[in-house]
Amino acid sequence: MKSLSTLFIAVALLLLAGCNTVKGVGQDLQKAGETIEDAVKKK
Repeated sequence: MKSLSTLFIAVALLLLAGCNTVKGVGQDLQKAGETIEDAVKKK
């Protein structure tokens, strides 16, 4: 039972870390898109 709990906690931590990584990438892409939009608007 203890090993099952440990496995569950490890999987949960990996999923949470993955979500944060994907969220960070999305924010970076959004900022890059905004920068490109601003550059286009200035021309």
